Amino acid sequence: MAREHSHPFIPYRPTRYPEAEMVERGRRFYEHMDRRRSVRFFSDEPVPRECVELAIRAANTAPSGAHQQPWKFIVVGDPETRKRIREAAEIEERQNYEGGRLTAEWREALAHLETTSDKGYLETVPWLVVCFAEKYGVRPDGTRVKHYYVNESVGIACGFFIAALHEMGLSTLTHTPNPMAFLTEICGRPGSERPYILFPVGYAAHDAEVPDLTRKPLSQVLGEE
Repeated sequence: MAREHSHPFIPYRPTRYPEAEMVERGRRFYEHMDRRRSVRFFSDEPVPRECVELAIRAANTAPSGAHQQPWKFIVVGDPETRKRIREAAEIEERQNYEGGRLTAEWREALAHLETTSDKGYLETVPWLVVCFAEKYGVRPDGTRVKHYYVNESVGIACGFFIAALHEMGLSTLTHTPNPMAFLTEICGRPGSERPYILFPVGYAAHDAEVPDLTRKPLSQVLGEE
């Protein structure tokens, strides 16, 4: 059936698999992702920049509101800049952990992760990637372009980024120091963007440890109408 469009469209024919293969592929992907963990103990071994760029390419394939792709991924490899980011992040984190900014309820929620204000891994890793959310776009004449579903779109893109790193055998952490305005200043970003997530990227340390966590079973996350 021929359809009429007022904008360009192209054919889309995704690969279809036999049902048994669909299930097997889905199971392999789930098991692969289930092995992923957030890491706070990193190696300082170098990682090819191309790996980081490929993960960003993968993130850039994410769906977004009105296909506006309201994200920027800033790659930081310079040691001095990474040091500045660590120092600024730790100032905020000391306010959280030692300065009383975290509520008792929040502290209780974090207790089993044993997190502290020490963010030394921000200097240990070879790469930091800062994802910025574009609150609005800017036309060549300086006028603004409204962006839709920014939080949802950027969140999905960051999920793709994490999955791509895991596929390459790399580790990361979704670090969200609050407030995060120092990242705008250090990375030289415009007012149209706001920091969303700071990702340390590298190999897990040979002696890395992670909390012994259990993910919710399917029965707790799957609902039926």
